[in-house]
Amino acid sequence: MLKRKQHSSRTSGTNGRSGSIRIISGRWRGRKLPVHDAEGLRPTTDRIKETVFNWLAPDIPRARCLDLFSGSGGLGFEAASRGAEAVVMLELNKQAYSQLKQNAESLKADNIEIHHTDALTFLDKTATPFDVVFIDPPFRKDLLETTLTKLENNGWLAKNAMIYIEAEKELSALPVPAHWHLHRDKTAGQVTFKLYEREE
Repeated sequence: MLKRKQHSSRTSGTNGRSGSIRIISGRWRGRKLPVHDAEGLRPTTDRIKETVFNWLAPDIPRARCLDLFSGSGGLGFEAASRGAEAVVMLELNKQAYSQLKQNAESLKADNIEIHHTDALTFLDKTATPFDVVFIDPPFRKDLLETTLTKLENNGWLAKNAMIYIEAEKELSALPVPAHWHLHRDKTAGQVTFKLYEREE
């Protein structure tokens, strides 16, 4: 995701570099994908990603996944590798979007759809419900509340959807709807990440 450059956690993997992301598991396990070097680009670290996908292990196979604010695509590609039926990735930055397209083509991914668009504008469209949603917006841009409201009110979420949110550590209380129940949460460095289950 595009984050402020001051966050030292923007690198991915164990090598301390931000030039690539690594797919941890699934059909593309071990594949490294280049990342566009946009200012503030901070891919989700391998440590966080592994934790999140351990949480989501029963939910990803055959799921429809929506990766908002996709950035490096680390979450979306990981979900696709682990057996998601379909992954829709959204990215506004043109260069980052182009890199996502190239990476999907290099993987010959048949379950990934990528859109060059603003996530909030996209969420105003006619919705198809998703089973898993990844939300990792730019830090300190006040995008979370609007994003969560549009997801809930515009019909983007399946009945028991799982919603992953990655945010700056100081946002300890997130503006989630009352019927989203916190499933798991953790803090790593300056990042807090939480997984919610939607219940009706």
